[in-house]
Amino acid sequence: MLSMLQDRLCTDQDLLMMQEGTTMRKVRSKSWKKLRHFRLQNDGMTVWHMRQPGGSAKPSFSISDVETVRKGHDSELLRSLAEDFPLEQGFTVVFHGRRSNLDVVASSAEEAQVWMQGLQLLVDLVTSMDQQERLDQWLSDWFQRGDKNQDGRMSFQEVQRLLHLMNVEMDQDYAFSLFQAADTSQSGTLEGEEFVQFYKALTKRTEVQELFENFSADGQKLTLLEFVDFLREDQKEVGHAPDLALELIDRYEPSASGKLRHVLSMDGFLNYLCSRDGAIFNPDCLPIYQDMTRPLSHYFINSSHNTYLVGDQLCGQSSVEGYIRALKRGCRCVEVDVWDGPNGEPIVYHGHTLTSRILFKDVLAAVAQYAFQTSDYPVILSLENHCSWEQQQSMARHLTEILGEQLLSTALDTPLPTELPSPEDLRGKILVKGKKLTLEEELEDKEEAESVLETGQGSELETNCHSEIEAPQNRKGKKKSKPILCPDLSALVVYLQSVSFHSFTHSKENYHFYEMSSFSESKARNLIKDAGNEFVQHNAWQLSRVYPSGLRTDSSNYNPQELWNAGCQMVAMNMQTAGLEMDICDGLFHQNGGCGYVLKPEFLRDTRSSFHPERPISPLKAQTLLVQVISGQQLPKVNENKEKSIVDPLVKVEIFGVRADTTRQETSYVENNGFNPYWGQTLCFRVLVPELAMVRFVVKDYNWKSRHDFIGQYTLPWTCMQQGYRHIHLLSRDGTSLHPASIFVYICILEGVES
Repeated sequence: MLSMLQDRLCTDQDLLMMQEGTTMRKVRSKSWKKLRHFRLQNDGMTVWHMRQPGGSAKPSFSISDVETVRKGHDSELLRSLAEDFPLEQGFTVVFHGRRSNLDVVASSAEEAQVWMQGLQLLVDLVTSMDQQERLDQWLSDWFQRGDKNQDGRMSFQEVQRLLHLMNVEMDQDYAFSLFQAADTSQSGTLEGEEFVQFYKALTKRTEVQELFENFSADGQKLTLLEFVDFLREDQKEVGHAPDLALELIDRYEPSASGKLRHVLSMDGFLNYLCSRDGAIFNPDCLPIYQDMTRPLSHYFINSSHNTYLVGDQLCGQSSVEGYIRALKRGCRCVEVDVWDGPNGEPIVYHGHTLTSRILFKDVLAAVAQYAFQTSDYPVILSLENHCSWEQQQSMARHLTEILGEQLLSTALDTPLPTELPSPEDLRGKILVKGKKLTLEEELEDKEEAESVLETGQGSELETNCHSEIEAPQNRKGKKKSKPILCPDLSALVVYLQSVSFHSFTHSKENYHFYEMSSFSESKARNLIKDAGNEFVQHNAWQLSRVYPSGLRTDSSNYNPQELWNAGCQMVAMNMQTAGLEMDICDGLFHQNGGCGYVLKPEFLRDTRSSFHPERPISPLKAQTLLVQVISGQQLPKVNENKEKSIVDPLVKVEIFGVRADTTRQETSYVENNGFNPYWGQTLCFRVLVPELAMVRFVVKDYNWKSRHDFIGQYTLPWTCMQQGYRHIHLLSRDGTSLHPASIFVYICILEGVES
């Protein structure tokens, strides 16, 4: 692949022009538009920029950070500048994670096309790299960084500097001996392949070598039978170990003769352990593996709060990009706060704040385009409707016209339904959640609206659809008249009718399966505490949506786990805010194809369940988890700017589940080694309800002055953990890959709670 990349860099006309460099306009807002000279570096993997050609250059972005490239017509910002620049001259670089998009305007449509095609070609090449190619690329990147004078070779002085950059504190004599051994040309410098050999000597995995030799009779290879023994005894691959062994040898053994003889070399063994098959996340849980034919109320649903916001709740920017990002990460319930806008067009923003405004119809256009790119399963539009009668009619018209066949506007053709339809039944459909009129209300509201419209007071009629608010009072203490809801909009609410919550008994006696309530986080917490079992039973047949407290003006998040423990399906998160809470959310929804729906445990799907999240008791099967934290590999620096600072890493393992199971333990720290630290420590956890438990592995840089600095993390459901010797591939605070950073662990799960 790297040779293919080098070939393309020398022959592809677009890439050749990009390497020469192009002056284009970087755009951040209507008022911030500045000329920058962009150039693709010779490695084909990084783009640098400078204020003018020949000036001092700064790295702009790495190709591996890019998710895709969009044309100018698809950019919300560039569309708003269409009077200043032709859209054909613009394009947008979209990054993984939460990094802001880069909007650029070229001086011609042809120049824009060169960069769009060239960048997408490079992104596609990087995406299709296998494990070894990614490692080769990583090494190539480090070689470029270490080769300070860019002469294609590295002196020992440059190597010493590189070791500090790579988080390695090493005895100078030992480092020089490795350097001399790799310098086969005896030139006093390391070139391409010599640097690779130096790296291999540097990263020799003695702990993996010992493991290999434990099962290998001759210490040189694992025979098929020896590998089968390893898979059965240590990896707990029972039942299909012989077939799996053949499959893994064919997949990971680098030598053709080894594959023919069905043996695994040390390199092949390490390849397997570092692969997806050797990772902690069970590959069987990655595709859609759950029953998708149950009622919607039987699933946890990936849900977003105030989806339009990409910043804080008071002054933040509203953007259709919030919807695009949420939908592309598998979110299936997005929130739309709709208010009266100018020229009869409803707008979306956080009411009574300084957040910016976007058009409702633009939100719908983005939803229509991106709803089913990541998942085929239904998308829920949670409408918070604050509009007048006329603008509600506009909303209904936009929903019908823009969403078209995607919009579910009538009930499914099933005889006498008694439960919600399933995600499978609703594949490819967008559902509206909101208030709905009864037949009597529809007739009353129509008459009232007509009389008000005749007197010209229509713009004063507003509907407040927050399900907790009933007949709000005005400042003088008098109750407002009942809000008016437009029948056209009401008709589009089919299965997700918002109703006020009074009590679980009231819901059981008065509500239907197609009605649902919303709860603030504090209200939901109190209900779990006071009536946890009733909440579980309620959530087995009716949907519940929980949203963050209004006090979270900084768009911080609550921990969704305690709400999932009671079976709440739609626990809405501020997805723009990274951190522990979003790690837990992302960890749960990574399974089942990342489709946004995860089947709840059986005891949360039973309307007669005896489960109480605060007081869990048998017949649940308790388990004990043993985690031996063995070693770490290529951990990144906490502060890239401090060249000589080396991290002192420790590993913290956290369990989140029912209150009794929530706990954490950590290893001691290893001083001055982020490259290949060794811990060899075992942590033990006893868990009552493993079906609800999430496990988070966090690597931190020890700092006695603070609570330690974050290096990387990985979070997954207990039920998706593979046992045995596993690598945990770390993610950044933003949820993006830190490849090749990992920790190596041994996982053992025992039935029952040991005393």
